[in-house]
Order: sequence, then C-alpha cells, then structure tokens
Amino acid sequence: MKQQSFQTPQVIFKHSTRCSISSMVLNRLERSNAPEQVQFHYLDLLVYRPISDQIASDFAVYHESPQVLLIKNGECIYDESHHGISMDEIAEQAAQSA
Repeated sequence: MKQQSFQTPQVIFKHSTRCSISSMVLNRLERSNAPEQVQFHYLDLLVYRPISDQIASDFAVYHESPQVLLIKNGECIYDESHHGISMDEIAEQAAQSA
C-alpha cells in the first residue's frame, strides 16, 4: 500500500465492528461518494489489530478507532478519528495534496 501511494493516494479506514461510533462512521462513508482519485482500504481492528499497530508505527500516528488515514507518496498526510471523519474532508485533503 505504501508503494501504491506514490501513484494513487490510499485511504485506510480502521474500525471496530463492536463499536457503535465506528459502525455509524462506516455507514456514513459507505453512503457518500468516494473521491475517484483515491483507493480505499477497510481494516477490521478485531481481526487485524497487529496490522493496525504496524500502520500506526509505520506512519507515526496514534492508534484510534474509528480512524481514517490518507497516505500519499509513502507518508500519512492526513488523519482523523471518530466524528471528525467525513468523505468531504477526505476528498478535500486528497485534492489539496494533488
């Protein structure tokens, strides 16, 4: 994914299937139009917590759930969590980094 981010910005949405806030944010994202210029990845924290920990380490971000990370050119250029997550903001951040 890090290598892919040099061609196409990558979005990682980390969520817990047991968390009501996470479910609400996921639902809101799924109902929104995703920006065409980014590739989305959904990470279930209950199944893939070690991968989430590695992502936090690799991109020097504090682990939260739910959390969205925007990766471009091998670096996390934007992260947001909980109610701050919105598709509009993801699209805006991706466009600014273009």
